[in-house]
Amino acid sequence: MKLVIVESPTKARKLRGYLGSDYIVEASVGHIRDLPTKSLGINIEKDFEPEYEVSPGKKKVLAQLKKAAKESDTVYLAMDPDREGEAIAWHVKHLLDDNKGSLKFVRSTFHQITKTAVMDAINHPSEIILDLVDAQQARRVVDRLVGYKVSPVLWKKVRRGLSAGRVQSVALRLIVEREREIEAFKAEEYWEVNVGLNTEDKKITIFEDGKPKEDLVETVFLSQVTKWGSKKFEPKQEADITPVVDFLKIASYQVTDVEQKQRTRQSLPPFTTSTLQQAAANKFGYSAKQTMALAQQLYEEGLITYHRTDSVNLATEAIAAARSVISSKYGDKYLPSQPRLFATKSKNAQEAHEAIRPTDADLSADLAIQKIKGLQPQQEKLYDLIWKRFIASQMESAIYQQTKATIEARKDSQIAELQANGSVKEFDGWMILFSGNGDTLLPLLTKGQEIYESDLFAAQKFTQPPARYNDASLIKELEKRGIGRPSTYASIISVIVDRSYVERKEKRFFAAQIGKVVSDFLVEHFPEIMSYDFTAEMEEDLDRIARGEKEWKKVVKNFFTPLSKKIGDVEKTADRAEIPVVKTGIACPTCGETEHGEIVIRDGRFGKFKSCSRFPECKFTENIVEKLEGQLCPLCQKGDIVIKPSRWGKPFFGCGSYPECNWASWTKPAPDLKISESEWKEQQAARAERKKARDEANEAKAKPKKATKSSKKKSTRTKKK
Repeated sequence: MKLVIVESPTKARKLRGYLGSDYIVEASVGHIRDLPTKSLGINIEKDFEPEYEVSPGKKKVLAQLKKAAKESDTVYLAMDPDREGEAIAWHVKHLLDDNKGSLKFVRSTFHQITKTAVMDAINHPSEIILDLVDAQQARRVVDRLVGYKVSPVLWKKVRRGLSAGRVQSVALRLIVEREREIEAFKAEEYWEVNVGLNTEDKKITIFEDGKPKEDLVETVFLSQVTKWGSKKFEPKQEADITPVVDFLKIASYQVTDVEQKQRTRQSLPPFTTSTLQQAAANKFGYSAKQTMALAQQLYEEGLITYHRTDSVNLATEAIAAARSVISSKYGDKYLPSQPRLFATKSKNAQEAHEAIRPTDADLSADLAIQKIKGLQPQQEKLYDLIWKRFIASQMESAIYQQTKATIEARKDSQIAELQANGSVKEFDGWMILFSGNGDTLLPLLTKGQEIYESDLFAAQKFTQPPARYNDASLIKELEKRGIGRPSTYASIISVIVDRSYVERKEKRFFAAQIGKVVSDFLVEHFPEIMSYDFTAEMEEDLDRIARGEKEWKKVVKNFFTPLSKKIGDVEKTADRAEIPVVKTGIACPTCGETEHGEIVIRDGRFGKFKSCSRFPECKFTENIVEKLEGQLCPLCQKGDIVIKPSRWGKPFFGCGSYPECNWASWTKPAPDLKISESEWKEQQAARAERKKARDEANEAKAKPKKATKSSKKKSTRTKKK
């Protein structure tokens, strides 16, 4: 018998269906051995030797693996094809190897979970790549040293329960610095003057509530004033536009120039991990963690190739399959004469790793639903995005005709210049896969043509501060600076949100007060580990270890030796950081008037709360309950609607009269919403049914198939032989 060990039960179930009765397939369920959870677990005096132990809750899994190994002669270590998977394979081998040579260990990697790929990997095994194991060990050790050595400094100098992270703290710094930019920003007023023009001498209302109407006639188009006299038109206040608006109402208009250019727009490469995370955040509002979980599920179901990759490379057969789909489904005019190839920018990307793509090019999202029963809507949406991006990457460019018209408004010796821009899609190319026309139509214009003013609109505007980071823009910034790696972005963001250093509101990151204090303290006292360049260089060193160019313990020593000295200095000399509070002006109910205590709002480990300004002398505290003002519970019509944090961190809306009323919702209720008792019971019953169906589907996936009588007989014969 042969034992195949993978990471997830879902993947194990899939492989059992491919490999047959000669193979036992088991799952390690992620890491089976790791650094201890309650101690440093690194012997610094012995050259940073890690002190690994079996992970909590994994003793039963290990016992099952050992039992299966006793029945086998060969163990296929088939963990994920990345550093983390390589390390898990190395740990499992260490725990199962009896050092007697009775078991043969080989490494197999599946870049996609299809029968062909699985059998090919099983038939062509390799060895564990120790350079990748060393790179994972180095990252784990360095991150543990920062967490266990720097975090206690925060406890002493800021507040107990805080923690520092080598990469997470640098990501926090990015968000805090953006918050400070927004706080320091001063909006400046400016104005725009827009003119609706018509090729016919007719007055038509073009603007409604400050916006152009959608159903404009073909002879009408929009323009903007760009020059007043010989100077660029840059009005800062209303007084600057008054003479221009008065002039435009009586001026004559003539086209002075028409410039036309053909522009092509090529499709983007297929997805890598980071670009998938960014696209899912922008299009669906998914967090990086959510995207990676969905991608993992699609990979394990055999629908997509491995989802942790820096490469935009595509296998030759994958390109051929995409071109076949394009030709048959969309026609040869959408098919380039030669395949499109993309260059991978990452020095550490392995060409054996492909970009994220469907395992079957013919399987569009609607067909995937038919193939995989129980595919969830979010999984379907992400798969559809991956499929379209892959197919589009091999399609012809979209072609646009761009037009820029310059118009002169004249009255006597006074002149104003206006500009109108249009763009017409002549050939949709790869954009046939994506909705939205994107045309800005202009009528046919010729130089010297007389045109007419139909409507005017002057808009007051203000300059905008830099946008707060969301999942997509933060990942893009981290990647640009070389901080972290695509497989770590989801955990980086999750950690700083879970620690309440930042708040995610309306899918954007806001720096919390405690996050600002932590970031400022670390930047002041540990400038090296908070340096963007230093962190990027450390990432590059980890990549050098993975490529066999550096020895991992030397990298760790070079990092920790100066940090250790710095920790000692900070503990001795640094002043304690004060966490600012928000004053309310309300007297503390416990202190009374004689002590003059005031209620203030503080940041705690579990969010904001009310406290006395005289703490610790006065112990008064009170939770802050956020309410929807003016709205009552749609079910009982008595309690206020309150906003509460869930155990997953996402806030939900509930009745303030709980447990008397158990109404709750993930979405904000409409102000006039009312729900009857019978409707609420129906909704609860439907939720319970959906949960039951999901649980049953997951249980069925995880449960191994029972062997048939014929396979049992075959297995028995094999053992006898």
